[in-house]
Amino acid sequence: MQISANSLLQEMQSLSGEIPTGNINPQITQQINNTSGSDFGDLLSQAVKSVGELQANSGSLATRLDMGDNRVTLSETVIAREKSSVAFEATVQVRNKLIEAYKSIMSMPV
Repeated sequence: MQISANSLLQEMQSLSGEIPTGNINPQITQQINNTSGSDFGDLLSQAVKSVGELQANSGSLATRLDMGDNRVTLSETVIAREKSSVAFEATVQVRNKLIEAYKSIMSMPV
């Protein structure tokens, strides 16, 4: 099968007409505007706070399940535990990368 450049160009031009140009999602724009002036330390502390909240929620669900609360299911508890585990692992990886970057900067000759 051979694709010619002209047919490919025509296909791309026909598809470009279907792309909305003025309809940028305002939520995405707001999210970008919120983080553009933020300090890295603030973003990092928010991320750590978020991980702490996920772990607290997971612990709370596990305790409620152990106590026999009928409103909490095993699947909810397992999902919450996995979310907090993944968030914690991601935080540890970010910390490791920051430490690695710091060490490499400190070992640079002046």
